[in-house]
Amino acid sequence: MNDIRTRAAIGPAWAPLRHRAFAVIWSAALVSNVGTWMNDVGAGWLMTTLSPSPTMVALVQTAMTLPVLLFALPAGALADIVDRRRLLIAVQAAAAVVVAVFAVLVWKGLVTPLGLLLFNFILGTGLAFFGPTRNAVVPKLVPPAELHQAVMLNGIGMNVSRAIGPALAGMVIVSVGVAAPFAFNALSFLGVVAAFIWWRPPPAPPLTAPREQLWGAMVAGLRFARGSDWLRAALLRGLAFFLFASALWALLPLVARELLAGGAPLYGFLNAGIGVGAVGGALLVPRLRHRLDGHHLVMLATLVLALALAVVGLVQQRWAVGIAMLLFGGAWITGLASLNVSAQVALPDWVRARGMALFLMVMFGSLSLGSALWGGLASHTSIPAALLTAAMLALLGILLTRRAVLRDTADCDLAPVENWPAPMVDGEIPEDRGPVMVLVEYDIATTDRAAFVSAMGPVAKARRRLGAFGWELFEDAARPGRFVESFVEASWADHLRHHARISEADLSISAAARRFHQGPEPPRVQHLIPPRLPDQRGADPGPGRQQR
Repeated sequence: MNDIRTRAAIGPAWAPLRHRAFAVIWSAALVSNVGTWMNDVGAGWLMTTLSPSPTMVALVQTAMTLPVLLFALPAGALADIVDRRRLLIAVQAAAAVVVAVFAVLVWKGLVTPLGLLLFNFILGTGLAFFGPTRNAVVPKLVPPAELHQAVMLNGIGMNVSRAIGPALAGMVIVSVGVAAPFAFNALSFLGVVAAFIWWRPPPAPPLTAPREQLWGAMVAGLRFARGSDWLRAALLRGLAFFLFASALWALLPLVARELLAGGAPLYGFLNAGIGVGAVGGALLVPRLRHRLDGHHLVMLATLVLALALAVVGLVQQRWAVGIAMLLFGGAWITGLASLNVSAQVALPDWVRARGMALFLMVMFGSLSLGSALWGGLASHTSIPAALLTAAMLALLGILLTRRAVLRDTADCDLAPVENWPAPMVDGEIPEDRGPVMVLVEYDIATTDRAAFVSAMGPVAKARRRLGAFGWELFEDAARPGRFVESFVEASWADHLRHHARISEADLSISAAARRFHQGPEPPRVQHLIPPRLPDQRGADPGPGRQQR
């Protein structure tokens, strides 16, 4: 947990807007998010006119979020190995074209329920590529000390747009037609394209290791997540939060239409109420963070979320549902921002887009699964029953995930160590040579054996985060106290990337274990590679055993 002094250092919510690049991109995203919420309201309301089935209405949300579950990891891997700025420009430009074409189809009355779901799926695919990449560039726009505020401001922008977009969509649907929200959304993407064309990020540091390939980058991202307790905690807590929040997102069009006997304007204003509540919650969170860390903020947000769901399910009056929307909005932004920050500060830059892709997969996968689940439950029981079930299960989720403690400050250095020496080898080793087995020998006093073995647990996780697998620790049966650590990497290129990614935090973990090593010389490190015979590629490269 973070102490009160650390949390008290949090600055005002508006601080990142002092940085021109963040302010320009944030403003463009604000306009684009207005278009996105107009698009969402238009899609949800269009489906109620094409097919009022609760399942079909809920599938509108599922079709938008499912692509994130399917494509976010390869998208994040791509964003970590190509120019992120160019990728963002290409994705937003393509989205503008797709939405413009769909707006024309809606205007001409050529859209079917299946066509609407297909459109949302395509748009969601664009979101799968945009989301991880956009999250990965946030630390490039503000100093590390203002990352919390930047994430919260992005949430404020999203929810200011939620306060404007749905209400505006409801009005233009009535006055202009259901095609209008889609047309505005197409135009709004162009502002983001212009902002990223204008932005000139600092030059990327030169590569000190071989560039990753897409499949290998995806595997490396999963290995990092497996070895990172902090990232896994954020993902688990996110699952327990987003799955139950999805009940209201999925069923809100039916709450407006059936429970409250309203139309598109009421649906828009309910969404706006969530946006207003989220803005209020975002402004309140910096004060709450003086007293609560991210771990307990997510617990509080889940409690308020469950209360809002219960109110909508039990008190089917417009004034009560309006209050519940405010509560839900505040809980949503508090939980979302706290979980997002927890994931961000757990990630070094080399894997940031992949880690945020996993976070978005959990978020949108939960929303997608939850939308189908709560829509199906409402079809077989009732809308209030589905909302009350979600509220009760959200409370159970708090109990089941309370041991997954969230980290919410960047209190250790995850940046690669500069000038970390490359492994010492005899001659040139091809990058595709592998697998590579690394052995590290330690001499440990008998009295320190238990403490050393305990200290090697974090070392194993650090090795796995950086790409190793098959990690083991052995003790010499003939010489107690002689330990051999072993792990494997897929290729020599992977081992070079391991060296290039070692951070100060990793060195601290290794130092905690190596302090038990005895003798004037450091632990002996060996690199074992498969032998290659003289008739393979024309020359004998030497022994298969290399030493650093």
